[in-house]
Amino acid sequence: MNIEIISIAKKEKTIYHPLYNELEKMISRFAKVKVEDIFPKEVAKAHTISPEASKKSYTKALENYKSGGFCITLHPDGKIIDSYEFSKLLDGKMSVKFFIGGAYGFEDAFIKKSDAVISLGKITMSHKIAKAVLLEQIYRGFSILSNHPYHK
Repeated sequence: MNIEIISIAKKEKTIYHPLYNELEKMISRFAKVKVEDIFPKEVAKAHTISPEASKKSYTKALENYKSGGFCITLHPDGKIIDSYEFSKLLDGKMSVKFFIGGAYGFEDAFIKKSDAVISLGKITMSHKIAKAVLLEQIYRGFSILSNHPYHK
């Protein structure tokens, strides 16, 4: 299985990278994982214009990633699910793509083209933390599916 996490974020090394690397290594027992941060010039420019322009620029930046695979968008208004429901999103798929939007979220059109829209909870968190939580839940989901004791 292939897992991709694509987020609208500047590429930068942070204190979270060792955690990301450890979680990616743990997931690699179950699937190939690729994490990609994208922040093209159009997004930076749109941030100086308006939230609507920003959302539109996110859609444009991410549209090439939407083809192929089961597409899951992370959104504050998405369905709040538990770890067992999350594991079902991974079950039986060849390719799963997770999308983390920019500061202004996503256009409705982008959300409607997703196979699933989920929320990591009602609290607001930075992209860096959201990525760590998502990676941990991916590992936990695979642990549930394979009856690995990690989830207990």
